[in-house]
Amino acid sequence: MSIKLPTAHDEEFFDLEDFENRIVAAYNDGSASDGLAADVVHARSIIAAGSGRHRDFSYIAPEIPEFIAESCVGCMDCVTMCPDTAILGKVVSEENFNQQLGSLEEISHDEMNRLWPKTRKYWANREKKGKDPGRFGIFIDPSKCKGCAECVDVCGDKNALAMVGKEKFGMEHHRKLWEFFQALGPTDHDFINEKSLMDMMLAEESLLYVGGAGSCAGCGEATALRMMSAATGFVYGKEKFGIVNSTGCSTVYGSTYPFNPWDIPWTNSLFENGATDAMGVRARWDQLGWQDKKLWVVGGDGAMLDIGFGSLSRLLSSGMNVNVIILDTQVYSNTGGQASTATFTGQDAKFSSHGTVVHGKTERRKEIGGIAAMHPDVYVAQTVTSLPNHFYKCIMEANEFDGPAVISVYTTCQPEHGVADDASARQSRLAVDSRAFPIFTFDPRKGPRFQDMWSLKGNPSVNNDWHKRKNTDGEKVEVRFRDFAASEGRFRKQFRGDGPSEAILAAEDDRLAFWHRLQDMAGINRQILDE
Repeated sequence: MSIKLPTAHDEEFFDLEDFENRIVAAYNDGSASDGLAADVVHARSIIAAGSGRHRDFSYIAPEIPEFIAESCVGCMDCVTMCPDTAILGKVVSEENFNQQLGSLEEISHDEMNRLWPKTRKYWANREKKGKDPGRFGIFIDPSKCKGCAECVDVCGDKNALAMVGKEKFGMEHHRKLWEFFQALGPTDHDFINEKSLMDMMLAEESLLYVGGAGSCAGCGEATALRMMSAATGFVYGKEKFGIVNSTGCSTVYGSTYPFNPWDIPWTNSLFENGATDAMGVRARWDQLGWQDKKLWVVGGDGAMLDIGFGSLSRLLSSGMNVNVIILDTQVYSNTGGQASTATFTGQDAKFSSHGTVVHGKTERRKEIGGIAAMHPDVYVAQTVTSLPNHFYKCIMEANEFDGPAVISVYTTCQPEHGVADDASARQSRLAVDSRAFPIFTFDPRKGPRFQDMWSLKGNPSVNNDWHKRKNTDGEKVEVRFRDFAASEGRFRKQFRGDGPSEAILAAEDDRLAFWHRLQDMAGINRQILDE
């Protein structure tokens, strides 16, 4: 028996409604392995775009965020940092709100009025400017929330979110709230201030990472991918945007059949040749006259700094208009946390285990940002999601740059770093403050002097060796690499006994040496200042 394989011209080959109703439904109810036939779609594991929106994670965690509307200032930090597109914000006019409120039966009007506050940002400030004000609401999709509490952590002392047991209101109540949120339609663009980069996540065209990915709770990688796709989608739209994904965690949690979080064209490539694959896609797009489409290749530090480094270097030398985002976890997270060349000295990792003779990773970390900048005419940035304005600016500049661009992002990996589910933003900010992962940009357009191309803006205390901040006693103390290491389980064996080990002190010297190199390249006069 022969089967005619479909081609790209077979319009009837893939039926989206059938895929969702038959295949996705079978995987959701657990009957797929026993009941689905190996037809031409199922057998080839073809996945529809954005199918992750049909995945339900409501069974995972016992808690869910509660929105405390009276404390909300509309900052959008929680929406931006959520790795699972599980908490979204929206601004609606009073007319639209009241119109939908009139059709509401299951939830009291008083409760809904309370949950859509008149914040200063979207109501009072707009009234002062003579503009129509809007109500701002934050709502949780109970099918996507994994209970990591990252949103609560980044909300901080604003206290507009708190984790509560799901039994407090009941899941059916949360679903009704979410349904009302969706019924209000998208945020009108008049309410979106394009100068406030955090507002991008209000726009429907920015939500191109729809959730439903099988990433760990609180995953730092997922937040970076959401923010990258939001910044690209907001400016260029989903029809002018595609992804090539190197083998790694992002391919596993991003394409566990039949679910994927990308609402844009994407393809998964091998560990070592994501950049080469992207070159082929770019070449074909350019042949078709699609020079205006933005192409991003995604890879971890293993894929880009190790086995795929040659492929990446070839792309950077080609001059092709391809953007690269490196999800830097300092370990091969997908294979159980073995060391990569991005791993810090002293880190306990597979193949660099801490023992009686060898105390963790002994090699110094490879700095991909500096190496990438030595290629001809390449835009390079190193950034973190916990500084969203810096992150968004880097993504936008990469998209505007006519040529190769590399964005290296520190991405917390909860199980391999040994940190809590809610710690991604906190740890990435500490990585910057401690010089473990300084942020910078290198833009060849800002030359001709080398120091004009480099910028260390966004780092604290750029003239100093170490940044100082107040401790609990109000005293200013230096924040060093040892402080970052002491906060993560991957370095715990280096703090047995009195103070940090020799390996941690060596890693600290390495981090300071790299910081000095960046200061020199940026033309910064190094000095120790009294603060």
